[in-house]
Amino acid sequence: MGCFDDVNGKLGFGLMRLPKVGDEIDIPQVCDMVDAFMAAGFNYFDTAWAYVGSEDATRQALVERYPRDAFRLATKAAPWSKCETAEEAHAQFDTSLARTQAGYFDYYLMHNLGSVRTAAFDRFGMWEFAQRKREQGLIRHLGLSIHDNADALDAVLSAHPEVEFVQLQVNYLDWENPIHQSRACLEVARAHGKPVVVMEPLRGGLLADPPASVHKVFEEADPDASCASWGLRFAASQPDVAVVLSGMGSLAQMEDNIAALRGFDALDAADAAVVARAQSELAEFDLVPCTGCDYCAKACPANIGISGALLALNAHTMFGSYKTEWIVGGERKGKSKPSACLACGACEALCPQQIPIVAELARAAELLDL
Repeated sequence: MGCFDDVNGKLGFGLMRLPKVGDEIDIPQVCDMVDAFMAAGFNYFDTAWAYVGSEDATRQALVERYPRDAFRLATKAAPWSKCETAEEAHAQFDTSLARTQAGYFDYYLMHNLGSVRTAAFDRFGMWEFAQRKREQGLIRHLGLSIHDNADALDAVLSAHPEVEFVQLQVNYLDWENPIHQSRACLEVARAHGKPVVVMEPLRGGLLADPPASVHKVFEEADPDASCASWGLRFAASQPDVAVVLSGMGSLAQMEDNIAALRGFDALDAADAAVVARAQSELAEFDLVPCTGCDYCAKACPANIGISGALLALNAHTMFGSYKTEWIVGGERKGKSKPSACLACGACEALCPQQIPIVAELARAAELLDL
């Protein structure tokens, strides 16, 4: 697929949700995960300036331990985050190079376009900046990631034909989602001749541990296959998909994902029918489309564990229970409960999923007494 000709296999290591010990990334475990990934024959790694600690972990677990030509590395620019000038936006590139010590990036993406965030890339001249870096050999291939609908994707690709590939949210839950339109966005990418890197194939982990009714559908079809493997194979089976990223948070998840996509076999008609039944079961649940990226929490003046609260809402919907430590303390921690929301809307401006967060926090405060 053109710029992905030297990428091995369909699985990409998304370095966003790395394992932690306390508040720190567990570098030894990340090293083990990188080793397992490379030993299985895969070589595509995806990080970003905005992923706290990720680029540093990439240096320690990957760049300092493997020859530079043994792997392909992608990172991303986020000028919509805390940038007031073009100089600040452009400086993200130098910061990423310094953190990773990679020397150059095989893939550099304009990150998280969509909604009001798209304008920042034009305002700060990011497209022209990236082109200069590509001419200097510091960027090998230029792409973009976007959380928006097909019309928005078409507009960006029409304005920027220099983009070589696109990173899209593709999973069987969002296949006909009115905001992300996985199917329609894939069709737009195909119309523009752009290969696709898939993000969120498991919708922030939700599709790895779905409700019992969905799990039953997959278990009856293949009792030896994990629910996660079905989601990964669905995404990888779509035409023009070059890489499927998985934000793996443990060595066990890495091993399961490797098993799913090593020696990849596309879904056949019978498999597709199984996924269709799973889609029908999931449609019975009114779920908040949160993926746990936590961009919202970084902007919250009340320091609310927003993604944890939304996770709790979904868990209550699907399973009838939730854990309060998801919200205050724990992996997605904040110091305040949803009832402390100031309704300022700062979180909503950064949400890739376009979730009405203020309203959902109010619902969590009332329904879950938080």
